[in-house]
Amino acid sequence: MTITNETKIGALTAIAIAVLILGYSFLRGSDLFSGSNKYYAVYKSVDGLAVSKPVLVNGFQIGRVSRMRLLPNGRTVVDFTIERQYNIPSNTLAKLVSTDLLGGKAIVFSYGNSITYAQDNDTLRADIEGSLAESLQPIQEKAEHLIARLDSSLGSINKILNPAFQKNVDRSFLSIANSLQTLESATKKIDTLIGNQAVHINGIMSNAETVTSNLKSSTVNINGITQNFEKVSNDIAGSNIKQTLDNANKAMADLQATISKINASNGSLGLLLNDAKLYNNLQNASKNLDSLFIDIKAHPKRYVSISVFGGKKQ
Repeated sequence: MTITNETKIGALTAIAIAVLILGYSFLRGSDLFSGSNKYYAVYKSVDGLAVSKPVLVNGFQIGRVSRMRLLPNGRTVVDFTIERQYNIPSNTLAKLVSTDLLGGKAIVFSYGNSITYAQDNDTLRADIEGSLAESLQPIQEKAEHLIARLDSSLGSINKILNPAFQKNVDRSFLSIANSLQTLESATKKIDTLIGNQAVHINGIMSNAETVTSNLKSSTVNINGITQNFEKVSNDIAGSNIKQTLDNANKAMADLQATISKINASNGSLGLLLNDAKLYNNLQNASKNLDSLFIDIKAHPKRYVSISVFGGKKQ
């Protein structure tokens, strides 16, 4: 039997279509020649995830993402096609993780400790792990800060390499050299002055030594004076200073009372000091007595008559 060319072309076309369908299904995560289970997980965000992305356990692929559907509430349902030979614990966590710095994503199953296994078409717990870019964010900030510092340092280096700045630096070093030279000259002059005045300096040192010796020899006298002061202090401390002060206070109080009485015209002394009439009478009596003494001195016979022979008294 002869096969026509049209039949051959039709058969090849059918085979090509079948291969295309199988390839497309494989790329979508469907394996038509092996049994598989389907699981679901619901995510808030599936940024970077696509159909046919691998499902991994400790880096080993056990299935693929077969389908993604957007729910009315904005969440996304992701279908996983897992080979039946792998048992998935019912409390397994399906993590959406980053696989590279470009934002590629994959699903990683973190097996739970349940003794029961998830059944076909069960929904697993979902979790989203931070991307590698997010984990590198602190390092990126530090790198940016370091680059800014490096840029500032390079700017400072450019300023140093500036010809005008170099001239200023050269001028500064020249000023420092001149200052050092001046300091050296001043040091030489001081050395010369000290050499010329060595005799006087030795004399000053000798005088200082003599003063120190005299001070040392005077220490005995100073100790004696200190002992005398200590003795006087002990005598004062041992004496009854309180009684002496009390007696002095009492005497002052008596004197104050006396002065108060004198000021109040109590007693003769107070009347004498404060009564003008009494003062005038005493002054007149004193004048009369003085006149009497003058008259007695001038005419003694008027007042005294002495007879040697017993004559009559006048």
